[in-house]
Amino acid sequence: MKKLNKITITALLYSLHIIFLIVPLVYGNTIDVIEINGPITPVIAEYFINSIEEAEKNSAECLIVQLDTPGGLDLSMRDIIKKIFASRVPVIVYVSPSGARAASAGAIITLAAHIAAMAPSTNIGAAHPVNLGGGEMGKDMAEKVVNDAAAYVEGIALKRNRNKEWAIKAVRESVSLSEKEALKNRVIDVISSDLKALIAEIDGKGIETEAGTKKLETRNLEINFKKMGMRETILKTLCDPNIAYILFLIGLAGLYFEFSNPGVILPGVIGGISLILSFYSLQTLSANYAGVLLILLAVILFIAELKVASYGILSIGGIIALTLGSLMLFTSSVPYLRISWSVLIPSIIFFSLFFISIVGLTLTAYRRKPATGREGLINMIGTALTDINQSGKVFVHGEYWNARSDSPIEKGAAVRVLKMQNMELLVEKSTQLIK
Repeated sequence: MKKLNKITITALLYSLHIIFLIVPLVYGNTIDVIEINGPITPVIAEYFINSIEEAEKNSAECLIVQLDTPGGLDLSMRDIIKKIFASRVPVIVYVSPSGARAASAGAIITLAAHIAAMAPSTNIGAAHPVNLGGGEMGKDMAEKVVNDAAAYVEGIALKRNRNKEWAIKAVRESVSLSEKEALKNRVIDVISSDLKALIAEIDGKGIETEAGTKKLETRNLEINFKKMGMRETILKTLCDPNIAYILFLIGLAGLYFEFSNPGVILPGVIGGISLILSFYSLQTLSANYAGVLLILLAVILFIAELKVASYGILSIGGIIALTLGSLMLFTSSVPYLRISWSVLIPSIIFFSLFFISIVGLTLTAYRRKPATGREGLINMIGTALTDINQSGKVFVHGEYWNARSDSPIEKGAAVRVLKMQNMELLVEKSTQLIK
């Protein structure tokens, strides 16, 4: 019995040994690679964090992030860095391809990586914080923000044993470095010409992760290139200020059409969807709501032009409000958080002309002679069905009417309607031919 127990224990230990050998081969034989190209937004932060979690779940050897960014939102950057610090899988940030940059928030994310790498002809730095809403923050507030950012980046540099003096200068003075200078100044760990060279370069490096010290074994491992899902791609597109602005205008125009013509449905559906999507984008991009209110005021003024005889004053006010609101909507000093002039100017012109045209068509319709009812019969030409001597019958507009005339009219003559009174037409003889 003892011998059987001994054999069972030995077999169990042997099986566990085999499992521990096989599991790394099955799950730990890949290198996950993602690409981030563009501003650091909440959507990008979510994608970055999810990629780290998937790499941990699949026991990937490491996660390589190919980065090219002009910067981004502070909160999104901090969320990413917190996840990197808590990651059990090494995160390598690789500024690539040649010509790419890791500026502002991207520079700090690179400093926070377990391994920081750059491709030839790339640069890193310019991490001075800016006011998202544009304009001046005020001396005291600006100093507080800069001091906070400097202390934050200093802590990151110390944790990763990188050049803290340069990191602080990148925040306070917006300095930047090329890849060669970055390597020389201990800002990054390696320069690699391409992804394969990077994988070969980091092989054997010891990395301190949340799970402990890990020695990278990256040679001959499968590279798992991961792409953004449809959800992240759509949300990333919505975070473009130009897209948000256009959706906002489309939403307002669609709802205007629906309220003006209840029951059309399609403009209301498109307008509602566009407006909700634009609100998501505006919230994500921290839009200036004074700009939003001015654009709404512009629409109200355009609609009021239909009801009030202002002789164009309301329309002019609407154009001014639309222009000012569009300029104020995204007033950040950072170019990628502003509306492009090539989108702004055509949109203002088109939207203004659109509403002015609608106002013009509506006023024309109001002034047009009625085609039906009592007013529609006035001046219509018909035929006398009987002799009219004080009273008789006429055929007008496809209808038979009792008629009277102040002067005699013979049967078959053309008549013109002067007015209608008590369901009887007052007519006179007409020289105009009947059509």
